[in-house]
Parts: sequence; C-alpha cells; structure tokens
Amino acid sequence: MDIKLFDSELKVMNVLWKEGDSTAKHISDVLKAEVGWNMNTTYTLIKRCMKKGAIERSEPNFMCHALIPKEKVQEAETNELINKIYDGSADKLFAALLGRKKLSADQISQLKQIVGELE
Repeated sequence: MDIKLFDSELKVMNVLWKEGDSTAKHISDVLKAEVGWNMNTTYTLIKRCMKKGAIERSEPNFMCHALIPKEKVQEAETNELINKIYDGSADKLFAALLGRKKLSADQISQLKQIVGELE
C-alpha cells in the first residue's frame, strides 16, 4: 500500500472502519465528541483522505466510504515501524513487544498458536 496516512487522517478512517459508511456530518459529530474537533477540521481531513484515494464520497448527504481496509493500513504501518526502528527485523519488534509487559496465560497461548501457524 502506498497511501501514507497521518494520525489525524487515521482518526477519520477509524470512524469509517468502526461504523461503516457514514455521512461527513456523522464523522464530524463522532470526532467532536472523541477529540474535540470542529466540523471544518474534520471536513478538511475527509478531503485530504479523498485526495489520497482513501475515501470515496457520494451523494446524498456526502456519504463517505473507506476505499482501503484497516488491515492494509495496519500492515503498512507495521512494516514501516519494523524497517524504521528495528532494522527490518520482525523478531526484534516481537522481542520488544514481549518484553514490555507481563502476558497472561491466554495471551501466551494465543501467541504460541500464531507462531505455530507460521512454521
């Protein structure tokens, strides 16, 4: 994926990913409640996302539709993190994540299952 979204644009995308197709007004209402943005700020970010090809808008009511799935953005952001901070080494990222906090038995079991599926 070659669309780079900034944190503020990701907030707009998160509303669409969580709630599905929404009007620009609804997105604005949600983000006003969540982060205190006014309507103009949200509409500007929607337009930026449209220019980048992340959102498609249609009538009536400026209905917005996410053109890229959340999983694609997560994958691209994870790859960028691995390349930028962990010298391209996914195992260094994995070790850093595991070392950050105590994991529950369930979480450890889940991770073992994921690793098992990769082998």
